[in-house]
Amino acid sequence: MKPTLLVLAAGMGSRYGGLKQMDAFGPSGETIIDYSIYDAINAGFGKVVFIIRESFRADFENFFKGKFEDKIEIVYVAQDLHKLPDGYSVPEHREKPWGTGHAVWVAKDVINEPFAVINADDYYGQESYNTLVDFFNSLPEGEQNVYALIGYYLKNTLSDHGTVNRGVCSSDTDGNLTTIVECTKIKRDSDNIVRYPTADDYYTYLPEDALVSMNMFGFLPSYFDYCENSFKQFLDKEMNVPKSEFYIPTLLDQLINTNQIKVKVLSSIANWFGVTYQDDKPIVIEKLNKLIEAEVYPKKLW
Repeated sequence: MKPTLLVLAAGMGSRYGGLKQMDAFGPSGETIIDYSIYDAINAGFGKVVFIIRESFRADFENFFKGKFEDKIEIVYVAQDLHKLPDGYSVPEHREKPWGTGHAVWVAKDVINEPFAVINADDYYGQESYNTLVDFFNSLPEGEQNVYALIGYYLKNTLSDHGTVNRGVCSSDTDGNLTTIVECTKIKRDSDNIVRYPTADDYYTYLPEDALVSMNMFGFLPSYFDYCENSFKQFLDKEMNVPKSEFYIPTLLDQLINTNQIKVKVLSSIANWFGVTYQDDKPIVIEKLNKLIEAEVYPKKLW
């Protein structure tokens, strides 16, 4: 059974100033998503599930229509604020969706096979998709409790134009994830040291070779049951907090700490890149052009 690629594309791009999911970066108008789909098809993925918002569903579907439907199955799922487990309803003043954990959970009715999760506006490198396919193929038949995370070196994931949020990973001697800590507002300071602020206005410093999660995961269908149970616990505690979010790392930490799953950290030396700010765009274009010059990609993907 071929794995599925789940693309988190519901973000509104507030820091970017628009829907970067549909912005052109390649020489023939390609988006970053186009390169991700191209890599996934070549690695052996059989389906793509886009998680989007209903408010821009029509524009999104029309934009990508005809590009790759003849090469891979495409499914669109809206991250509806009101799509919650049975017995729960949205508080009156809640406006924003419930975070990345919720974004994956809403795909539970369309995925019954191993699947990868990526962000729509991030470039992960061809080898990462091949690594996940190899990981899925290596699992014993019937295995449901071993997942994977592609870890990138922190130094290869920073932005020159603002702060970034990263999930900093730790693993045991067998390569199993032990913790993943969400660190916000990471940046280099004037001494070129990577740091992020803590709640008490002090700074914590991070090594450049720390492995971080860029939201590229390999999951099995069991994820959805685990996710729903954890999401319910989150809602019981945080539902009435207006901007509370349920993150994928929150779920993984919980499952690891209760010995329900193992998560293999599969390190990557790739230079991850993505767009957070408009100033990132020319850098992404330059990096894609270099990959094209190196014949990693054709000038026109489709």
